[in-house]
Amino acid sequence: MADLITRRPEGLYCEAGGFHIDPWRPVARAVITHAHADHCREGHGAYLAHSDAEGLMRSRMGPDMAFQGLAYGEPLQLGEVTVSLHPAGHVLGSAQVRVEHRGEVWVVSGDYFVSGAVNAEGEANTTCAPFEPVRCDVFITEATFALPIYRWAPQTEVLAEMRTWWADCAAQGKQALLMGYSLGKAQRLVAGLATADAPGPVLVHAAVARLNEAYRAAGVALPEVETVTPETNFKALRGALVIAPPAVQDSRWAKALGPHSDAFASGWMRLRGARRRRSVDRGFVFSDHADWPGLLSAIQSTGAQRVIVTHGDEGALVRYLSELGLQAEAFATEYGDETHGVEAAQ
Repeated sequence: MADLITRRPEGLYCEAGGFHIDPWRPVARAVITHAHADHCREGHGAYLAHSDAEGLMRSRMGPDMAFQGLAYGEPLQLGEVTVSLHPAGHVLGSAQVRVEHRGEVWVVSGDYFVSGAVNAEGEANTTCAPFEPVRCDVFITEATFALPIYRWAPQTEVLAEMRTWWADCAAQGKQALLMGYSLGKAQRLVAGLATADAPGPVLVHAAVARLNEAYRAAGVALPEVETVTPETNFKALRGALVIAPPAVQDSRWAKALGPHSDAFASGWMRLRGARRRRSVDRGFVFSDHADWPGLLSAIQSTGAQRVIVTHGDEGALVRYLSELGLQAEAFATEYGDETHGVEAAQ
């Protein structure tokens, strides 16, 4: 029997359904897992994604894009297959794509977040629906952090570390500049840090503010925070935390904050030397991708006997899964990693 999903020059393709999944070249019909630019690209004839992703996608590609939205778990017949979308826990509207054809089920994960440590402590990410395991015969998984070194601490611990650093900055008369990608990461930071017991006010870059509004329009109850403008008087602010995309580092925009300490929130901060290469004062290990235990837990929960690995440390994960007795292989793709979210400073 031919594979239900194959790799073509344009991207992952389902011939029986007549569509591509997260294609990196223009196609007639694209099923999109989430709105990050490496998975959701311009130029496709029609887009199918979770309904919550619509505002994010239109903010990048304009109001005239041909968009069809589905709710989680809602089945749709495309050609000879049944397609449904299931929560991936990555960003607003992120979804795994389930494809069923004549009793055979494939699932394409897109990017996803699931952590045993987080789930065990009952921590909830309030900015998007949590990851949902989907039983399947073949699972196509990401591998951004697919090495045993990547193990995330509970989110509450990392947020507490951020608050301590922020309070120390305030005590020294400095603003705290916390950099994280504008879509997904920044909203998690706003939700976790803009609380009643915060050391000071929270402000956000305009790129973050625009996406915050898309989240609120989709029903996510993000705290209200001020947007940095040319008129913002940082001399009058005491102990502010400013959340911004990484591209602002050392820019004129950042210099306008006055005396400040900068930090970067990313899973890559787990690597020795990563903070030094970023040239930041602090690095916080804070990711919206699955860590090594999360990847293995997700794969096991699918029950899949065949696993196809994409974008990341594919080789390490393929070897490990093969040792477990699974049929494991890799697809070469053109997706990025956590660096995909670098936006221009404004």
